[in-house]
Amino acid sequence: MRYTVSEIQGKNKLSKKHKVGEELELKIEKIVPGGFGLGFAENLTVFVALAAPGDTLRVKLQQIKGKTAFAEIVEIIKPSVERIEPPCVYFGENRCGGCDFQQLNYEAQLAAKIGIIKDSLTRIGKINYEKEIKIIGSPKPFGYRARSQWHINARRKKIGYFRRNSHDIIDVKHCPILVDELQETLTDLRETIVWDSFWSEKLEIESASAGGDVSIYSAEIVEPTEELNFELNGHRYFYDATTFFQGNPFLIESLIETAVAGASGENAYDLYCGVGLFTLPLAGKFAKVTGVEASGKAVDFARKNVENARIENASVIGEDVGEWLGANERESVDFVLLDPPRAGTEKRIIESLLQIKPRQISYVSCEPSTLARDLRILCEQHYVIDSITAVDLFPQTHHVETIVRLSLA
Repeated sequence: MRYTVSEIQGKNKLSKKHKVGEELELKIEKIVPGGFGLGFAENLTVFVALAAPGDTLRVKLQQIKGKTAFAEIVEIIKPSVERIEPPCVYFGENRCGGCDFQQLNYEAQLAAKIGIIKDSLTRIGKINYEKEIKIIGSPKPFGYRARSQWHINARRKKIGYFRRNSHDIIDVKHCPILVDELQETLTDLRETIVWDSFWSEKLEIESASAGGDVSIYSAEIVEPTEELNFELNGHRYFYDATTFFQGNPFLIESLIETAVAGASGENAYDLYCGVGLFTLPLAGKFAKVTGVEASGKAVDFARKNVENARIENASVIGEDVGEWLGANERESVDFVLLDPPRAGTEKRIIESLLQIKPRQISYVSCEPSTLARDLRILCEQHYVIDSITAVDLFPQTHHVETIVRLSLA
């Protein structure tokens, strides 16, 4: 059908122009990166927090940019079959921002995370991955979290988590995703804390738990930070609340197995090695393993863990990964394990790897968008994706750990 210029101009004048604060009715088609539900209104793509795929909702527009908008739920007109009643009393709009998937049954959470990974690969990575992406669910969807950061407002006598999209503190008495030991610690702190002993009005407490023990740290807590240890497959990992260690102990074995299974050879790099979570098992598969980590405290623990395991073919370098790779002689490398922070690895590191050309790469990522960005560069050069596996280290949230195994084409 053809339209005259005047007819087209007339249609454009009649086209709906939306405003912030306007309420719309729409159906949620799917969950997309960031954990938002995706819906469509006239001339507008709408992202809705705390939605479920299949929901029919009345939403209020909060932010509009071009033909894209973010909205909050005003009314659930017809709930999705995948929607459940959130078990946490602090969950919801303008409530605790720690979880954003408690409205979904666990099967729907897992499916949504696969969708988020696929969307990131296609949209950001420009990668058409046709194989199955397997996801390993958590044995405990609740009561799994063995590390946490608690925020304190000393003047208002609050301890808990940030409100969604805010730095206001929600005073949380019970958090259902914490392991029992951390919940007990949170309760004890609430009962025994001396509010006027802090210099700062606002501060943070880092907490971690392993084997029934708890380690806490804050710049304004004078007590020493206790050392923890976690044992797995004959290896003992020492760490404390100041160093990173995976927060879901029930899936660490699956994570390691997925990341290093079938790997073997002469020389391996463990980049962003932390306290040596992958360094130790890699040492049983390669003649030489080099771990590289910038955090001094993590390096100390990694070296202690290597020494405690009586491993002689692994060493830990305390340097920035990019600087070390750039200065390192171009030795032959069979296997590289990358486990960068949420922001992903640096472009210079990808470029160094493309020059070194390791036979295999295992990329462990907690952020699908930056993972897809980095995979695009690797796959445009010398590498092909052998497998992609998701591990649900973060139930009740949209976050997901992804392990991509690549090989030199």
